[in-house]
Amino acid sequence: MRVAELMQTDVRTVAPDAPVIEVVQAMADLHVSGLPVVDPTGRVLGVVTATDVLQATAEGSDTKARSQLFEHTTARDLMTPNAHTIEPDADVRQAAQRMLYGEVRRLFVEEKGRLVGVISQTDIAHAMGTGKL
Repeated sequence: MRVAELMQTDVRTVAPDAPVIEVVQAMADLHVSGLPVVDPTGRVLGVVTATDVLQATAEGSDTKARSQLFEHTTARDLMTPNAHTIEPDADVRQAAQRMLYGEVRRLFVEEKGRLVGVISQTDIAHAMGTGKL
């Protein structure tokens, strides 16, 4: 089975200059643990995860510092650059291996340098559980 058959195509993204508060609100609204940071052409620059936000919050020395984090810090400041990607025609087993070895929960699917979807551990587990894989 190919990645394109399992990937989610309705992917919410954030711009590099999006404030962290906007990123956190989007993750909460969508019930996701990470969002891709993309440039205007749709190229994935990195990923901001809930772990990134929690780590930055924990490093804040006081309430004021944590407040400034949410208001004055951007997605680019917190993102993990070089997000893990895969092509839509790749085999799902290859995607599972990349997630396992890369210790990530999701891979962003790029075609010709442009984001076209996302595939997660949950997508693969669901396919296995329903007999699609």
